Amino acid sequence: MERPQVDSTDDADDTLKRLLHEAFDGQIPNYGSYNLVAASGTSGSSGLKVIGYRREPAELIICPLNPKTMTASDRAVSVNNTNVSHVALISDGSYEVGTSTGRVYRFNIPAHPTLDIPANEGSASQRGRIDQGEDAADFAEFMDIFMDVLERVASDTD
Repeated sequence: MERPQVDSTDDADDTLKRLLHEAFDGQIPNYGSYNLVAASGTSGSSGLKVIGYRREPAELIICPLNPKTMTASDRAVSVNNTNVSHVALISDGSYEVGTSTGRVYRFNIPAHPTLDIPANEGSASQRGRIDQGEDAADFAEFMDIFMDVLERVASDTD
């Protein structure tokens, strides 16, 4: 696929968001119902991710990406009240999400991540910045709600 040349900050933002959507949309058939954010993984789940989230039903889709190609590097994982083991806000501002199968993801959602835009054949890759400040704030609000929902579900089963 031919990658567009990027000349401005706005173009880089648009190009990177389009690439994140393409990587996510290629794995998730009902992708239209999710808000997306770029995440940087830490600890045992390092690397770039695109995370889709929705409030009803409350769910996260974690899609690891290859940062050089901006394509999926592993199968996307759905996290919801049927398979979540824990969700936590870590003191450094990152999140940790675990599933009942033992997978644990730790990541943060920067307001302005800088990523590589894959190169066209014969040209060099470029760096671009995503403006996702409002999306990062919305994601933080979602995670507060998600943690509350899970806490209520856990207390109902006790």
